[in-house]
Amino acid sequence: MKYTFDILGVSPILYFFNQQQERKEQKSQTGVEYVAAYKCTLDALIQSVENVPNYRGWDLDDAIDTVVNFWVNNSDSIKYWKERLKDAGSENLLVGRVANVKSLKAEFENLLDKNH
Repeated sequence: MKYTFDILGVSPILYFFNQQQERKEQKSQTGVEYVAAYKCTLDALIQSVENVPNYRGWDLDDAIDTVVNFWVNNSDSIKYWKERLKDAGSENLLVGRVANVKSLKAEFENLLDKNH
């Protein structure tokens, strides 16, 4: 299974929590997970991915390797988000998305279908 990871932005803690609750209530078991961390560090992002539920059937080592590769290859983006998180203050989280590629593609296609 091939994975993808990206940093999506900075979010207030309560907003992120509410979004996660809504996703849980929808019982959406896609292969897409939104993760968050209080710090913009590799360790914090890895820890957030390690907390993804086991029922996904993911190869956790491959998913973590994807996060590490993102970190190594996107230093400008990481610096940018580190500053945005710092500017936003302590009541905010760095939000990322980890997904298996097929599921993410299906989710995007579903979004496009809903808009037509």
